[in-house]
Amino acid sequence: MPEGNGGSALAAAWFAPLQHFHRTASLPCPYVAGKIERKVVTHLAGHEAQTLFDELSRAGFRRSHHLAYRPACPSCRGCVPVRVDAAAFRWSANLRRVRARNADLAVRELPAHATSEQFRLFVRYQRWRHAGSDMADMTYGDYRAMVEDTPVMTRMIEFRDASGALVAGCLADRMDDGYSAVYSFYDPAEAGRSLGTFAILWLIQRARALGLPWVYLGYWIAESRKMAYKIRFRPLEALGPDGWSRFEPPSRPSP
Repeated sequence: MPEGNGGSALAAAWFAPLQHFHRTASLPCPYVAGKIERKVVTHLAGHEAQTLFDELSRAGFRRSHHLAYRPACPSCRGCVPVRVDAAAFRWSANLRRVRARNADLAVRELPAHATSEQFRLFVRYQRWRHAGSDMADMTYGDYRAMVEDTPVMTRMIEFRDASGALVAGCLADRMDDGYSAVYSFYDPAEAGRSLGTFAILWLIQRARALGLPWVYLGYWIAESRKMAYKIRFRPLEALGPDGWSRFEPPSRPSP
């Protein structure tokens, strides 16, 4: 399916004869206070799941378990799908420092298999960074489902220090044109390493090494400071009504 001139509408039309799309109920937006969120979702299953996921990702969809979803809020278009141009990626001085700070780490790209070691690190991260959230209350079974309940080529990237200790993990979906970053977590005691940033840098370098053009970062939201980190990775492309194009967001999100 062509990337431009269509976005989600083209994706829906392309798969309409084969795929059912549903709209969720209205819920409070998790990113912008006072706004309401709705999503369009579809089920990923069968031998065509990977192909469908690849095409829908290019149309701005994301994956959670066996579902592909995209915001479809009636009065807001704040969620902007963004991706990094891996081949043209430009290293800022700050990102070079992050890379140098983590040069001692050993990195392995593994199948999407949950371990108790990962879960212990995940829990520490959640209790430090997102205390009180639903994710902070996840059980090992919940975590295992997040990692392993996938119909596509999902990978777990582990980052270990010189002693062999796991200091960060990054869950990512492999696509036919790149990687889609799903979720990363790290040891709060190693916060000075900027491991969340380093995980994305690793995905960009890995995509380049494999000749894959893109790293998909999900949604950039101007009103959400949680999403501000995504504009550090340039050049960035955004999906709009006329397809993907270069994106130059403001240097910081709106207050």
